[in-house]
Amino acid sequence: MANHISSKKRIRSTETKRTLNRYQARTVRNAVKKLRETGDPELLVKGMPVVVSKIDKLAGKNVIHKNKAANLKSKLMRKANKAGLPPTTPA
Repeated sequence: MANHISSKKRIRSTETKRTLNRYQARTVRNAVKKLRETGDPELLVKGMPVVVSKIDKLAGKNVIHKNKAANLKSKLMRKANKAGLPPTTPA
């Protein structure tokens, strides 16, 4: 158990950050899964920039690794291209 005040504060803040990071990562994983499973090209076009933006934000905050973010975006773009849609870039 921590004895110093700063150690106790660090434990509290780490737990808070961990909870928030897990929530955000889970939300993005669900969004990616939903986008992958969609069969409607219109939903794919509308959802792609939103999901790509969320992935970039997580990578920027080091919640997920930048290479994982690149892999996720690449797979989503391949799905969009296979569906015959024009490539989309985040705004």
